[in-house]
Amino acid sequence: MLFPISSERNGLSSRKFRVIKHEIRIVGVDDGVFLPHTKGLADVIGVVFRGGYWLDGVMKTEIAIDGMDATEKIGGMISGSHHYAQIRVIMLDGVTFGGFNVVDINGLSGLTMLPVIAVTRDEPDFEDIRKALTHLPESKKRWKILENQSTLISVKSRKDEEPVYMQVAGISREDAEKIVKETSTRSNIPEALRVAHLIASGLSKANSGSRKPELKS
Repeated sequence: MLFPISSERNGLSSRKFRVIKHEIRIVGVDDGVFLPHTKGLADVIGVVFRGGYWLDGVMKTEIAIDGMDATEKIGGMISGSHHYAQIRVIMLDGVTFGGFNVVDINGLSGLTMLPVIAVTRDEPDFEDIRKALTHLPESKKRWKILENQSTLISVKSRKDEEPVYMQVAGISREDAEKIVKETSTRSNIPEALRVAHLIASGLSKANSGSRKPELKS
């Protein structure tokens, strides 16, 4: 089940890059280990990369596990960072953080005035996600956010590896594909996301917990 949507429907315009520089500054965002089905907090880490090669900085925030604050907290983390003026693109490891704390990528783009690319290795099963959401508060609101995301796009980021899937806001499909390919230097996932995952997992103390569900959207 996919959700085709135009940028005009959300009142957003897709940014068109005149040139995508080799060292384009990207912030990659991922969450760390957390204890599922609790009322605790999950760490969220952002790493600033120049292209797919150089790490420039790290930022951190916390979100409620299975909460509703991921869009606001991630937006505040990025906008409040001293790296903000140099960042050109936000990359997310999917759109669910800390369990099913769903990021509204259109809202995040609007909050930060930056384009957003959400990337996941596996194609999400939206029907399973919808069923899981029924067990959480404000399930209809969470599902509505997912419905309003862009169409899921398959991208062959590296020649001899499996494709990844992305959803975008505030950026054209063509530019998003170019950026994903340009920055996937060591795996089929953009390097900013790969490193964000490593740092977030390493900083998390809840070693007996689990990461976000693999059903990522």
